[in-house]
Amino acid sequence: MNDPTNRPIQVVIRDRGLERERALVFFRVLLLIPHLAWLALWGIVIVLGLPVLWVAALATGTAPVGMRRFYTAYVRYYARVWAYGTYATDVFPQFDTKADYPVDIEIAPADRQSRWSILFRLFLFLPPWLLSLALAGGNVSIGTITRSGDSSLDSGVSGGIGVLTVIWFLGWFACMAKGRMPQGMRDLAVYAIGYAAQVWGYLFLLTARFPDSTPALSRPLPQPPHPVRAELEDDLRRTRLTVLFRALLFLPHLVWLVLWGIAVCFAVIANWFVTLIAGRSPAALHRFLAAYVRYYAHVSAFVSLVANPFPGFVGAVDSYPFIVRIDPRERQNRWITGFRVILAIPMILLSSAISAAATIALVGAWIFSLIMGRVPRGLRDLNAFNVRYTAQYWSYLLLLTDRYPYSGPTLETASVDDAVMPDPPASSSAWGAPSPLEPPTWPGVSEWLPPRAPDPTDR
Repeated sequence: MNDPTNRPIQVVIRDRGLERERALVFFRVLLLIPHLAWLALWGIVIVLGLPVLWVAALATGTAPVGMRRFYTAYVRYYARVWAYGTYATDVFPQFDTKADYPVDIEIAPADRQSRWSILFRLFLFLPPWLLSLALAGGNVSIGTITRSGDSSLDSGVSGGIGVLTVIWFLGWFACMAKGRMPQGMRDLAVYAIGYAAQVWGYLFLLTARFPDSTPALSRPLPQPPHPVRAELEDDLRRTRLTVLFRALLFLPHLVWLVLWGIAVCFAVIANWFVTLIAGRSPAALHRFLAAYVRYYAHVSAFVSLVANPFPGFVGAVDSYPFIVRIDPRERQNRWITGFRVILAIPMILLSSAISAAATIALVGAWIFSLIMGRVPRGLRDLNAFNVRYTAQYWSYLLLLTDRYPYSGPTLETASVDDAVMPDPPASSSAWGAPSPLEPPTWPGVSEWLPPRAPDPTDR
């Protein structure tokens, strides 16, 4: 992946704490009201100043210092309100953006920009704006108070339920039940906020760099390995002919997925009963279902332009550039097995939102690949993240593992502590956090529970 620290507009996490005060979470919407009102008033000035900013930048090749400072403050404040509203932090944001904040936006100094880029900036801004809408979710009118504090240029445009909206909903229940924010959802929210900041900074001429959608964060928290992991070996080159006819090439795989899926339905029912009784899935069923998950991931990677070669039909290990590694069967918690479908509901909601954003990324990747013969790295990596999350999603549903899918914006690492439901017995602790009402201190970290030892009887 790209180094996320090289972006001219970069989101940073200064506070690694995940604990949340339940009282502050319960009244979060009420606490947001003054910030939403201020965002609305500020947004009116933002809209009125845009023509002046555009003309001045077109004449000089850079934004005026005063206006740049004004728009920079707006982007940082906008991100802080989002972070507070989606429980990425528990610290109440100040109206003055000069003070540090646990989730903040760093913007590189001004540089000269191409006048052609400035002239067509509004047109160039539209594709990343659509992706930002899918990540944020429909709050798109500057000057209109919204639940999550987002704002935009056209009050006549609205979007659906985006990733941040789902995190806002699920995060409330997670924080109220556990007193802490699941790290995967927190990091995914920070990624979406950071991308939105890049999009608005690009529109406001704070940078000439096109927004980078690579799902990665700087200084991420350490993660223990997940039983289902993904790797990607790809050089970004795409064959235009196969890109053009990608949907037709998918048809034989679609037929085979349906036929294989029928057998999977019977296999997962048998797997559920055996796992509930014996505490782990039978070796034969585990191999069969794992091959299906790998095959599904290979086909998904091919369709979404994450990889270029035509995939095989058997889901063999290491047979495709998008590599899915699934650990051998291990003992699973019977309570988690018994209530697997109910526990999967938050995962289903979040997966749907991520897939919606990935669909927009796919459209952009398809058009770009057809023209240039290569796929943009950011769009490819966003789709790769979606395929990885989907592979863990199906592995959880098919009882290949009782580890919840990790929703953090990474490809290869995963957390065992990302469920909205109460943690299973083998889940881990996470970083502690200072109270938002007390002076901040260095967060402590609890030790991760050791991984389960492999069963010598498992062959």
